[in-house]
Order: sequence, then structure tokens, then C-alpha cells
Amino acid sequence: MTAAPGPLFVLVAGEASGDLLGADLIGELRARLPQARFAGIGGPRMAAAGMQVWHPAQKLSVMGLVEVLAHLPELVSIRNDVFARTLRDRPAAFVGIDAPDFNLGLERRLKRAGVRTIHYVSPSVWAWREKRAARIGASVDRVLCLFPMEPPVYARYGIDACFVGHPLADAFADEPDQAAARRTLGLPDAAPVLALLPGSRLGEIRRLGADFLGAAALLTQQLPQLRIVVPFASAECRAAFQQLLDAAPGESIPVGSRLHLLDGRAHDAMIAADAVLLASGTAALEAMLAKRPMVVAYRVAALTYWLVKTFGLLKTDVYSLPNVLAGRPIVPELMQDACTPAALAAALLPCLRDRAISPALLDEFRRLHAALRRGDRPGAADAVIGLIASAPG
Repeated sequence: MTAAPGPLFVLVAGEASGDLLGADLIGELRARLPQARFAGIGGPRMAAAGMQVWHPAQKLSVMGLVEVLAHLPELVSIRNDVFARTLRDRPAAFVGIDAPDFNLGLERRLKRAGVRTIHYVSPSVWAWREKRAARIGASVDRVLCLFPMEPPVYARYGIDACFVGHPLADAFADEPDQAAARRTLGLPDAAPVLALLPGSRLGEIRRLGADFLGAAALLTQQLPQLRIVVPFASAECRAAFQQLLDAAPGESIPVGSRLHLLDGRAHDAMIAADAVLLASGTAALEAMLAKRPMVVAYRVAALTYWLVKTFGLLKTDVYSLPNVLAGRPIVPELMQDACTPAALAAALLPCLRDRAISPALLDEFRRLHAALRRGDRPGAADAVIGLIASAPG
């Protein structure tokens, strides 16, 4: 007799950080439900974890109002396809992982059609437009939150939300071993090391990569022994960065001697570094957990920035996760026109010269790290299983 197939979960993730969360969730669900099946949108980690990929996650990795408009027809087509397949297959649950612009509308349609819906990674309702929490609740049956300040916001609107801990908080040791990371990457102990992370999206790399390379070139003039490591989330990201490197030979640093390009291994690169220059996003959280000084940079398309500023779409004065979690500026942020090679280099130089994090910043990073650990709380897989177990029938 053929065994009945296990429960199906449809997951949709739209970028490298979501792919990592999705792969971890698949592993945890399979540990509890060995016959479970998975399908949807994901990256290489989710595919390697056993998910049937309907569309690659890279298709959703578009940021900015103007940029999204250019890709809108394709995004609508993909969303309609996922909706139709999900209704056809009737999964135990649909889990949208971050990518709120894509997932929340899809989740709303699926919830109305009777599919149990979960949104994993809350949009930033704690930073701006809190009333979005009510609309999110209309789209999903449960929100899985990575940060402890998020469930109380949803509770004010009667929305089922739970803090499941941030998986990255358990992926980093309390005291990361810099010497071991340098040995792993073949970096000398005595040289200052800068990690560059210009983003996991092609658009981010194209907007920030040249400035990051320019800052690195300025720093090597002042620190002749400086080594630079650049980890990439995908082959496409590496190719985009290489194009920028080839286009600026006057500012480039020879690959293999001073500049080391890595496939993946972002955590090793951060831990090995004395300072990190990164695009605002999950990488800032990772650098905080690695206990490394950082400079956070970001730039969006000029029209996108004008729309945001003109219509007051952004209500927070800080952007990067370490600053948001601390409730005050603790790491430098250089955004839009302030993001120049000279400004980036000036902000990084003291960290690379001192080769040490300040005790006060280290204590703050340790406190925030502890607050993000799951501890004894149920994790994401437990929250998903708990929801489907409570479903009628």
C-alpha cells in the first residue's frame, strides 16, 4: 500500500535573507513532520533543503517604487501563477517570508479562498505606519515576528502575532572567533581587514558598488596593508560587482592580493574583519551579531527618494537594524547623497586603524544579541504547526 503524501507547505521568499529563513524553516518542519512537502518561490538554500521551486527568488528582488513599476507585469504574472497553483494543491499552510509588497496581497486572496496563511517577518510597523498592522491581520492568520517589540504592536489591533526569535541570533557565537575566521579565509592576523557587502540585490550593487570600491581604494592609500573581502550572495551579484571593478581600473585593487572575492561565506568575512561596510538590510544585523564595527550605506533611485521624502512615506530617523533595535544611533548611517567614497572612507578609517570595537558599542551589541535569541520560546516551525493544528476539520 502506498503511503499517503505528507502535508504540503507553500513558501514564498524573495531575497537572500528570506531564502535563509525559508531553508531553516523547511529543515525544522521536516524534523517534526518527516513526510512534509514544500513548494513555492525560493533561492538556492530552499531548493537544496528540498523545496520544489516554481519561480526563483531573484524574480522578486526588486526595491524602490520606480524599480517595481518597471517589473510590474512580470510580478503580477508570477503572483497569479502562485495563487492558481496554491489553490490547486490546497496546502496545509501558505507561508510568505518577508517580501510584503508581493506576499501580503497574495496572502489576502488565499485567506479569502480558505487557505491558512502565515506571514514570516513582520513589515516595519514599529517604525512607521503602525495602522498597517490591521491590514496585515486581514491578510494572514498569524504573523511570525523576528523582533520582540513587534507582537505588542499587533496586539493593539487584535492580531495573532508571536515572537519566534531571530535565527541569526543562534547562528553567531556570543564571542565570534576572529582568528579562526581569518585562517578559514587565508587572511593574515596582522593586517587590517575590511569586509564589503554592497547588497544581495543587483540594483543595490549597481548603485553602491562603485562607491564601496572607491572608499576601499582611498583606505588602501592610508593603510597599505589593508585587505578587503567581498562575499556575494549569488553568481549574478559577483558578476555585477566584477563589471564595476573592470570599469574602474584606476580605483581597483588587484584581485587575489588585496581584494578577495568570495562566493557566499558572508559570516566568515564579517567575523574576520576589523570593520564592515554594508548596504542597509539584514547584513547590518549580521555585522552586529558578529560584534564588528560597521558603516551602513544606502541609496535608492533618485525618483524613489524624492517620492518618499515629498510624501512623507518614511517616519523614522534611523534606518539600520542595530540603530532601530537600540532606539538610537549607535552605528553610522550614510544615506543617499551622503553616501560618497570620501565619507565612507572617513567613517571607516578609525575602526581599521584601531582594529578594535569600542567597549560601549560591544556591550550594546551583546545586549541586543541576547534579546533576539529564541530561548525557550516556540520557534517558527512550532508556530506554523500550532496554527494548522488549530484549523477546523
